[in-house]
Parts: sequence; C-alpha cells; structure tokens
Amino acid sequence: MTMNRFALLTAAAAAFWSAGPAQAQTKWPERTVRIVVAFPAGGAVDAVGRLLAARLQQQTGQPFIIENKAGAGGNVGADYVAKSAPDGYTMLLSPNGMAIAPAIYKKLNYNADDDFIRATMLMTTSTMVVATPKFPAKNLQELIALAKANPGKYNYGSTGVGNSLHLTMELLLRRAGIQVQMVPFRGDAPMWQALTRGDVELGITPSSAARAQVEGGAVRAIGISTPERSPGMPNVPTIAEQGMPGFDSRGWMGFFLPKGTPKAIVDKLADESRKAVQAEDIKARFAQMELSSVGSTPEEFEKVYRADRILFEKIIKDANIPLQ
Repeated sequence: MTMNRFALLTAAAAAFWSAGPAQAQTKWPERTVRIVVAFPAGGAVDAVGRLLAARLQQQTGQPFIIENKAGAGGNVGADYVAKSAPDGYTMLLSPNGMAIAPAIYKKLNYNADDDFIRATMLMTTSTMVVATPKFPAKNLQELIALAKANPGKYNYGSTGVGNSLHLTMELLLRRAGIQVQMVPFRGDAPMWQALTRGDVELGITPSSAARAQVEGGAVRAIGISTPERSPGMPNVPTIAEQGMPGFDSRGWMGFFLPKGTPKAIVDKLADESRKAVQAEDIKARFAQMELSSVGSTPEEFEKVYRADRILFEKIIKDANIPLQ
C-alpha cells in the first residue's frame, strides 16, 4: 500500500462530495436497517458499528441496529449478508479481512469479489510493531541489524494466521530482508501476556491496543505502519521514516451491500456515512480509538479493495503462508 493511494482517495472523496453531481433521489431508509458485524460483541468492529448505528439513526430518523454474527474469521457474517435481499436493509460492516479472505481460505461459501458492493470506506487504522522492554533494539534500524546478525533467533507474536496484522509484519520482514519467527496466539490477551513475560521478543498489534501498553511502559514501540505519525502517540516513529520510505500498511473498515442493491441506495448510504464519520464528535471518538475518518465514494472504495486483494495475495504467496 502506498501513501499516495490513500491521499488520492481522501482528496477524491472530498472533491466528489463538495462538487459532484446531484445523486438520484431515494426514500431509503423507510424502516429498520440491520448492520451485520461478523465479530463478537465488545470488539473494535462492534464498537465502531454501534457508534455509527446511533449516528445514522439520528441522521435518517430510522433505526439502525447491530446484529453480531461471529464465526470463521468473519466469514459467517459475510456469507449471511451475501445471501440477503439486495434492498439496502441488510449491510455488512467489515475490516480489510474481506480483501484477505479470498487469498487465505481454501474455500468460501460466498464470493468476496462478486457478491458485494463496496459502498464506502469509513476509516483507516494503523498497526504497530512493539518489543519487550529488555529487547536490545530500540528502533527499527537496530532491530533489522540485530535480526540480520541472528537470523531466526527472535520471535514475534500475532493474533492469528493470515490476518492483516500477520501480513503487515510479513511485508515488513520481507522488505527488511530479515527472519523473525511468527508465534500465533488465540486473541489479544494471551499475546500481551507472552509479550510482558518476555516469552516472545516482538509483537504486531493494532495501535489502539498498543497505546496504553506503550504509555504504561509494558512494551516499547518500534514503529507504526502508516506514513504519518499518530496524533495520539506523536513520539512513536513510523516505519517509513526509519529507512523504509513509502511503507504504508493501513487497515480499514467499510460498509458492504449485497450485489444488486440499487445504486441510489448505495450512494445514499455512502452520503449518510460520510456525514457521520466526518462529524467532529465522531472524528474525536475515532482519534481516541486510533482511527482516521475517511468516508469514501463507492468507486474509490472499490479501487482500494481491488489493490489490497492483489497485495495480500502476493504477500501470502511470497511468504508461503499456509491456506486455512
């Protein structure tokens, strides 16, 4: 991923909404809209969904409710929405795992490319490489030098195989030309326990989860995956500025609608979503969660999705990550 692609996306979205042609009129929504979150209640995707559901209900005057349909890394919920009526009343809120699933799973009960309309990218997220406080390397350049001098000696923790965290770290390792072994964990809690005990030397984690741990001194921040530093953690350097210019690995969340949903409804959802995520109070809440508001057009979201599909497929192949 490159910084230019996301910069262009944001600029194009702003230009479209400020000066674009009038959209086709639609009375949608006229009844309750279900936002399917394909992950358990209480997680990051669920939290974003509930925040946006309340705002969309406020804007449209119709109820927006969350339905958690967790399972199979998000595939249960995605399959449910893919087979739902294309009327705008059932949508999927998903992170960029939707662009990874076709490359990492041997079989899916839905077609991630063809069964959905990418309605709008809502926001982007960053990930962070962290180290135990006793790890000798204090920055990325020292980490690379240490790993080159001791190939295969060090480990990093990640929650799961083939998710965006794992692929971001593998992209970094391949660009750096170093070998660090991945240790998968079943969730954030066991990974953080292993890190704080020193069972693994490094970890790859969402910046939102790392923030408190870094500020509390439980781990040391090595680098953040976005081209720009986080406003909430301005002292954490980016990977790009530490000898890897152009490094940009952002996660995202977006709304997906079943294929066949009328364009007027797709555009209305994108419009209302843009208003929601660009509201100052929502942007402030997102910043606390280490999220950056976007609110793209469907066309721009489609371009990013397709580019990520190609990128993730290449990382999985190049790193010989086993299919699930």
